[in-house]
Amino acid sequence: MLNKKGEMEMTYSISEVANKLNLTVYTLRYYDKEGLMPFVERTTGGKRVFKDSDVELLNVIECLKSSGLPIKDIKNFIEWLSEGDSTLKQRYDMFIERKAAVEKQMAELRKTMDLIEHKCSYYKTALEAGTEDVHKDNKMGKSVFN
Repeated sequence: MLNKKGEMEMTYSISEVANKLNLTVYTLRYYDKEGLMPFVERTTGGKRVFKDSDVELLNVIECLKSSGLPIKDIKNFIEWLSEGDSTLKQRYDMFIERKAAVEKQMAELRKTMDLIEHKCSYYKTALEAGTEDVHKDNKMGKSVFN
């Protein structure tokens, strides 16, 4: 298949793309059904034919999904792409909002990891001593939450 520059471009089947992106074929078909893949071409027999640019866009879709963006909002993004430069501001704003949401998630996960690391240390010390009493004189204190 030729790309916009007239160069030969690799094409992939739905199962190859699923493997490449660590997704299921079912997930890709669901995305198609939800209107997230209007860019994917089909053969005369109706089989999807993915190009490298399609795979790149699917990576973006997966990124947006993992950032917590609902499918309907991802669909809006796909529609904005097809509308071209007139939607650059909406797309930029969406990614700024996603960035803030992910930064918040990361901060929450950091706090969670800090507590988990603290508890790992707490229990490792107690295991090595054979008792939690080792923490009695420590500010960690003994409580029902240890």
